[in-house]
Amino acid sequence: MVVNPQANFTTLRKLLVVAVAMFGFGFALVPFYKKICEVTGINNVLKADEITNTQIDAARWLTVEFDTNLRNDLPWTFRPLEKSVRFHPGELVQVTFEIRNNSDRAITGQAIPSYGPQLAARYFKKLECFCFTQQTLRPGEVRRMPVVFVIEKDLPQDVNTVTLSYSFFEVEGTAKKAG
Repeated sequence: MVVNPQANFTTLRKLLVVAVAMFGFGFALVPFYKKICEVTGINNVLKADEITNTQIDAARWLTVEFDTNLRNDLPWTFRPLEKSVRFHPGELVQVTFEIRNNSDRAITGQAIPSYGPQLAARYFKKLECFCFTQQTLRPGEVRRMPVVFVIEKDLPQDVNTVTLSYSFFEVEGTAKKAG
């Protein structure tokens, strides 16, 4: 069998071009995704929502239950101070969450909210939330953080209970900044 060194070099060059193109695509995907989400309003968790209707539906009651999760072995304790709240649609509600850094180093985390049922996300408007910014806690630090929200009165009538779930993730690459 005769090996053609020119063919091997051409194949290697093609593979290198494909690898560089894939790396470039992966690198550009994050800002591209963020821009798409910004334009469409999807996953816009880093800023306060706008409230257009402030009328309260006093004839109806809603319950919001709170769920908290930690990801990536984050050595924190994270909990709501209230397990649930009951209120009228359109009413301004404030609840408090507590986080504690159980480690011996400063750690930065970011909380991402999710909703159940999923359609409730369209009607759940947060005015103040710790999820808008990264949270850096010193070793042993405890922090209480408010969440201020309104659930718009247009939430479908068959939805009486909403679950607001937060998952805290450690923000990689922030150990030097946090310390």
